[in-house]
Amino acid sequence: MSIKVGVVGAAGYAGIELVRLLAQHPEFELVAITSNADAGQALSDVYPAFAGVSDLVFSAHDDPRLASCDAVFLAVPHTAALAAAPGLIEAGVSVFDLSADFRLSDPAVYEEWYGTPHTATDLLARRAFGLPELFGDDLADAAARRAAGEAVLVACAGCYPTATSLGAYPAVDAGWAAEGAAVVVDAVSGVTGAGKSANARTHFCSADGNVEAYGVCRHRHTPEIEQILGLPGRVVFTPHLAPLKRGLLSTVNIPLSDAAAGLTDEAAVAYYRDFYAGRPFVRVLDAGRMPKTASVAGSNACQIGLAVNPRARMLVVTSAIDNLCKGAAGQAVQCADIVFGLDERCGLPLVALPV
Repeated sequence: MSIKVGVVGAAGYAGIELVRLLAQHPEFELVAITSNADAGQALSDVYPAFAGVSDLVFSAHDDPRLASCDAVFLAVPHTAALAAAPGLIEAGVSVFDLSADFRLSDPAVYEEWYGTPHTATDLLARRAFGLPELFGDDLADAAARRAAGEAVLVACAGCYPTATSLGAYPAVDAGWAAEGAAVVVDAVSGVTGAGKSANARTHFCSADGNVEAYGVCRHRHTPEIEQILGLPGRVVFTPHLAPLKRGLLSTVNIPLSDAAAGLTDEAAVAYYRDFYAGRPFVRVLDAGRMPKTASVAGSNACQIGLAVNPRARMLVVTSAIDNLCKGAAGQAVQCADIVFGLDERCGLPLVALPV
C-alpha cells in the first residue's frame, strides 16, 4: 500500500518543491496540499508546470484529510509549525518540519534568536534532527519508533546549516580546527531562500544585478550551525543574497590546529571521501576543483571542494547545494524515506540539470 502524505504550505517555494518531488515519488501518495491563500484553486492553475500531471486542488490549512495521512510535511514559517505539529502527532501522523521551530535543542536559544517562547518543548525533547549524513542515528531511532507505531517528528536542517555543516563537520570532527579559534563562514544563496513573499530586498529591481550581505552577525541560522558543529560562540556567519533562483554556496574558513598544520589538499580530500563513503548525495571533488551552484541545481546533491592554505594555516571548504532541494524539500523527503524504511535515494534526483 502507498504511504499517504500531505504538504502544509504547499504553494510556497519550498512547499511546491516538495509537491514536485512527491508527485513523482514511487512510494508516497500525495493526497493533500494546503495554502490558505490559494484554497480552492487547482495546483495546475497556480503552477502550470503540473498541467496534465496532477489534478490536486489546494485546500485550507485545516484540511481534515491531513489527520488521516501517514506523514505531513510542514513548509511553513517559524511559529506556525509550533501550532500545527502537536495536533498532527496526537492524531498519529509523523511530521517532517522544514521550519526552524524544532531545530534548536535548547528552547532558551530558540527564544533568544526567534523572539518567541517555545510552546512545544515536550515534542522538542524527542524530535529527530533531519540531516541524514550527520545525524543518521537520530533518523534510525525515529524509524524504529515509527515502525513500532509511534508518530515521530523530524526537524529538517536549514539550507545554510546544511551546506555549511556538510562542508565543515568532517574537519571539526577530526580535530583539525584550532582550539578556540573562530570558524568564518561566507555563504551566498538565491532569492527563493527568502520565501515567496517579495520585499524590498528580494524584489526583481533590487535583486537583479546585485549581491549584498544581510543578517550580518545576527542571522538566525548561526546557532543551528554552532549546534551541529559543536562550536558554540565560535561561528562567524555572513550570508549574502545573489540574483539566482536556485543555489547556495557556502565557503568555510577553518583555522588549522597544530596537529593538522601539515595537512595537504590530497589528504583532506581522501579523509572527506572516507567520511562520506556510502552517502550517495555528498560528492567530494578532486583536489584543485571547487563546486558551483549550477552543478547541483535541481538535485538533492551536495558537492564539496577542499583547499589548504599552508601559509595562513587555513582549510578552506566550499560546499554547494540547491537551497530548495537538499536545503529544504529534498532533504525532508530523504528523511521521510529513511523513517519509512525506504532507500534514502527513493524519489530524489541524483543528477543536476546539466544546462
